[in-house]
Amino acid sequence: MSYKDNISKKLAARKSENAFRTLSVREGLIDFFSNDYIGFARNKELQKEIHSKELSYNLEVCNGSTGSRLLSGNSALAESVEQYLAQFFKVESTLLFNSGYAANLGVLSALPQKGDTILYDELIHASLKDGARLSFADRISFRHNDLEDLERKIKKSKGDIFVVLESIYSMDGDQALLKEIIGISKKYNACIIVDEAHSTGTSGAIGQGLVLAENVADDIDIRIHTFGKAMGIHGACVAGSKELIDYLINFSRPFIYTTAFSPHSFLSVLAAFEKLEQSASVIEALNKNIQQLSAGLHSFEGYIASTSPIHVLKVGGTDNVKQLATAVQESGFDVRPILSPTVKKGEERLRFCVHAFNTKTQIEELLAALKKNL
Repeated sequence: MSYKDNISKKLAARKSENAFRTLSVREGLIDFFSNDYIGFARNKELQKEIHSKELSYNLEVCNGSTGSRLLSGNSALAESVEQYLAQFFKVESTLLFNSGYAANLGVLSALPQKGDTILYDELIHASLKDGARLSFADRISFRHNDLEDLERKIKKSKGDIFVVLESIYSMDGDQALLKEIIGISKKYNACIIVDEAHSTGTSGAIGQGLVLAENVADDIDIRIHTFGKAMGIHGACVAGSKELIDYLINFSRPFIYTTAFSPHSFLSVLAAFEKLEQSASVIEALNKNIQQLSAGLHSFEGYIASTSPIHVLKVGGTDNVKQLATAVQESGFDVRPILSPTVKKGEERLRFCVHAFNTKTQIEELLAALKKNL
């Protein structure tokens, strides 16, 4: 069988399962799906502040970065943004990556070595799993937030041990049991890596993430903060010790062999985080909307309790969840079905993301549309 035959076969199978993915543009619907949790992606004031910084910095190289950070792509601006982020996230050092995917790949592919063990929550993001594959370390999943399963497997682990989590899980919206997992991991001298993609900009009074909000930063070795969700821009940083950052600069291939941020991207990061420091009231508004949506969904069968912006209603069956999503969209709300293989077969779901800019009336009407169509 040629590769072309294999492509056709796999696409045909995906279509037969009614799980074929296509790119689409939907306009005019009320947003209950995007990761723009605090509205920064659509914030015109932030857009103006980014543009103002571009004009005020008077950079000689103003469009592209011209190369990787280790060649021509580094700058005083790049280093100043990383220093700012280190202060914001209360760590020794940070290192910028072009995306959260690249940062996760960069950490997991570089740190664990052959003979080491990566223990990961079964629900971590695909980018973390992909990074783990590239490491050549042993990879073992443990049941989601299952402390007994984690300890049972950590006891059998070899070499250096890395425990990998998300602070808020993207497909269920629930939180990692940080304090309990820290207790187990430290007992066995394991390194803890936490992906804060969905808590950056939303958790804590000024959005520093769940690790700082729960006051456990001293017990977490490595944090990855993504900017493409609540921060409304692009990129990510790894936060940790100076020695960790020096190691990644020397051994992380997704950092070494990629073109650096453009000046626009560096300034966007700086402007977005400066704005976040002044956005406690926006985060408070988000939390009120989270509480309203959670209270309204609580009575629906299949709802997974959540205190994050992500809320999930398990429906089960590709046809069922796609039909429900279409009906809710026809009522004016942008919600999307999550299908297998993104989630396990039988656990297909509607995934709602609530935002600071959603109104009380919009949430009430969304709940009414759900009730009508279930």
